[in-house]
Amino acid sequence: MFLMIDNYDSFVYNLVSYFLEENIEMEIIRNDLVDLKYIEDLIEKGKLEGIIISPGPKSPKDCGLCNEIVKQFYKKVAIFGVCLGHQIIGHVFGAEVKKGKSPVHGKVHKIKNSGENIFKNLPKEFNVTRYHSLVVEKEKLLNDFNIEAETEDGVLMALSNKNYPLYSVQFHPEAVLTEYGHEMIRNFLDLAKEWRDKNGNRS
Repeated sequence: MFLMIDNYDSFVYNLVSYFLEENIEMEIIRNDLVDLKYIEDLIEKGKLEGIIISPGPKSPKDCGLCNEIVKQFYKKVAIFGVCLGHQIIGHVFGAEVKKGKSPVHGKVHKIKNSGENIFKNLPKEFNVTRYHSLVVEKEKLLNDFNIEAETEDGVLMALSNKNYPLYSVQFHPEAVLTEYGHEMIRNFLDLAKEWRDKNGNRS
């Protein structure tokens, strides 16, 4: 089972639908209603395959228990942060999250990516849809992260941890105008399975 942490985003069920199309089981819990002990129990019982931290209208400093979820579980189960979820991961690991040059809402931009992890077997450049005013400053990010994608003008668009199954994208893979959205979701599911097959659930 996968767990979707809902940051009170109006489009969270669009993201959920992309995952459900891959024939997985998913539970959706609001960020301020989630029980950390419940997550721990799922992990210990081997029932939790991954956690997705959804987009949302607020900031990493106002996102319920999302920061604690990342801190407590990133070594134990695969986590995928989308938009606000990406910013939360950056914030937890020391990066500055601040306002970008200008808000981007529904804008389509080309990204350049690593071709690995979330972007495995995808073109090195393609279009994604952005809805955000905050950005993660890569300069203060800890060294145990890979920069997986950037815009043509250098805005950080995706991260992965070098040692644990922690991934994030600033853009919206579920947006209609984002290319290869389903493929990115599939890649995360594959990464989560690879981690479980190799490591099991770490308690």
